Amino acid sequence: MPRKLLLPYKSVFSHFRAPKGLHDSLAMNAARSGYRVFSANSTAACTELAKRITERLGAELGKSVVYQETNGETRVEIKESVRGQDIFIIQTIPRDVNTAVMELLIMAYALKTSCARNIIGVIPYFPYSKQSKMRKRGSIVCKLLASMLAKAGLTHIITMDLHQKEIQGFFSFPVDNLRASPFLLQYIQEEIPDYRNAVIVAKSPDAAKRAQSYAERLRLGLAVIHGEAQCTEQDMDDGRHSPPMVKNATVHPGLELPLMMAKEKPPITVVGDVGGRIAIIVDDIIDDVESFVAAAEILKERGAYKIFVMATHGLLSADAPRLIEESSIDEVVVTNTVPHEVQKLQCPKIKTVDISLILSEAIRRIHNGESMAYLFRNITVDD
Repeated sequence: MPRKLLLPYKSVFSHFRAPKGLHDSLAMNAARSGYRVFSANSTAACTELAKRITERLGAELGKSVVYQETNGETRVEIKESVRGQDIFIIQTIPRDVNTAVMELLIMAYALKTSCARNIIGVIPYFPYSKQSKMRKRGSIVCKLLASMLAKAGLTHIITMDLHQKEIQGFFSFPVDNLRASPFLLQYIQEEIPDYRNAVIVAKSPDAAKRAQSYAERLRLGLAVIHGEAQCTEQDMDDGRHSPPMVKNATVHPGLELPLMMAKEKPPITVVGDVGGRIAIIVDDIIDDVESFVAAAEILKERGAYKIFVMATHGLLSADAPRLIEESSIDEVVVTNTVPHEVQKLQCPKIKTVDISLILSEAIRRIHNGESMAYLFRNITVDD
């Protein structure tokens, strides 16, 4: 049997040459591997936060096109390869909430079908977060949105100050609920010269926990407004009287239930001393400002000489800028989780605190597999 000639490894493949440009292509892909940051917004005002975050990361914003066709449909086109990469979609929510939601869903699905490794949504203000409880025969829309985001391909979410922390349980993937309070606390200490003479105010008993957190950290007093002028979520119908009561309805003798007494709010009161002090009202969302304006009037009557409003998300819908300008409120401080440049032009009392630093650090840590505990230091369950 003839012996086979065994050629050295090098001589077997010596005739093979890589196609021209292949080595350059591999080097470029290696340099670009890792993570990319995209913005799913179609309006320039909403991409401002994404630009701030990428500048802090030393990265470029991913190349994509997001627009609405003439019939109103949203179209997303990814203009570069994302295969095997961690993709972060920064989506700020403008007044047109539903369009922003569709932009996020379609971009996530486009990245999923383009074989991205992980798709992380950076949604500083999570929409529909107020619809997280059952109302009569309505639905828990926030839970529906969580399911839609998971179906579209998101594998992780970074958000900030959810309206209810329990919303995290709606998701089938990790949710990092960051806090804006360190930035707002820093603003109080640096921009309010005599803040030591201030008192933290909760405009309703529901906001007392948040106000208590601020008061304890600043070593200040606490005041709570309570009374018939306030309307909280707990006072709304929650479906427990469904179906509606029918007069003269026949009830089995053994099934009489005790009648629940109707709620009746006491006269308006301020629990705590605000006389001769600065009143700082804290909350998570400021949208319709009527309740804040009413609270400011009450505090003014009780002797507060300056009134500030601090909130994470400044939606400032409808006539909010005009109402703030005409009210007893001296300053409204919000973060840039929601674009509000137009409202600032209408009302000079509105001030902005930048929170891009903590969002960029969260992106960096998630991509590098580092612990997120540093971003939650000194934050308790009740915060």
